[in-house]
Amino acid sequence: MLSSALTGLVNHSSAYVAGNTVPYRMGNAHPSVFPYEPLPTADNDLVVAAGNDAQFRKLCDVLRIPDVADDPRFARNADRTANREELRPILTAKLSERGALEWFELLTEAGVPSGPINTIDGGFAMAERFELDPIVEVGDGDRAVPTTRHPIRFSETPASYRLPPPELDEHGAEIRTWLEETDA
Repeated sequence: MLSSALTGLVNHSSAYVAGNTVPYRMGNAHPSVFPYEPLPTADNDLVVAAGNDAQFRKLCDVLRIPDVADDPRFARNADRTANREELRPILTAKLSERGALEWFELLTEAGVPSGPINTIDGGFAMAERFELDPIVEVGDGDRAVPTTRHPIRFSETPASYRLPPPELDEHGAEIRTWLEETDA
């Protein structure tokens, strides 16, 4: 498990292994890209991921602060990352003028990756809005149970939702027999 955790730290572990840099705690911020983290809006947080200079310029255009993209402190990603503490209040001041969903729509239309941080009901509502049909009925009749649809869809081999979860000990005898046979 520790090996998986170290591998999952990607940027931080690479910075340490390749450059002997011990990163500091950054919460959900990215160590080498800014903005690339949740930022507050008028109502909820919005993850903004302007991963390159062109996306940052589009972000500034949508926020109606195009001059910020030309500011030498923020013109390139390395500059923005080094000066994130100066840039963050500029961005959050503009983002506070509208709600997360409104910014999400505007930024998505402009090609800037972003997304509101949802509650579980908000996540399902967004999936419905994107026509992902996130809920499926498993089983039939009085045994039908709603569950979350499998996220991977194949045209030739779609997921099957025909069997509901078993009743208590419904297949117990068969499982015990199988265990006895494999234990020998």
